[in-house]
Amino acid sequence: MLFMVIEHFRDADPVPVYRRFRDKGRMMPDGLVYVGSWVEAGFQRCFQLMECDDIALLQSWLLNWRDLAEFEIVAVVSGQDAAKSVAPFLDSKSGS
Repeated sequence: MLFMVIEHFRDADPVPVYRRFRDKGRMMPDGLVYVGSWVEAGFQRCFQLMECDDIALLQSWLLNWRDLAEFEIVAVVSGQDAAKSVAPFLDSKSGS
């Protein structure tokens, strides 16, 4: 499964997070896969796409960072997969 992790830097300060990352890496458990990340221009949030089959792995990883950030976790699917799910309903009049 894919998860969008929205990381809110504590006190809008990314420096402690980047320092720990430099010193210790991502500190991810085996089975959790980092897909990519994007940082908001004002350094208040980071959006990380992660992949795993067991959400407990994601929770375990976040515990390593909870002192430096707060997190939102959103299960997501690709736009292509969402389109496949919706396709059978596109020609029906219900659901609009």
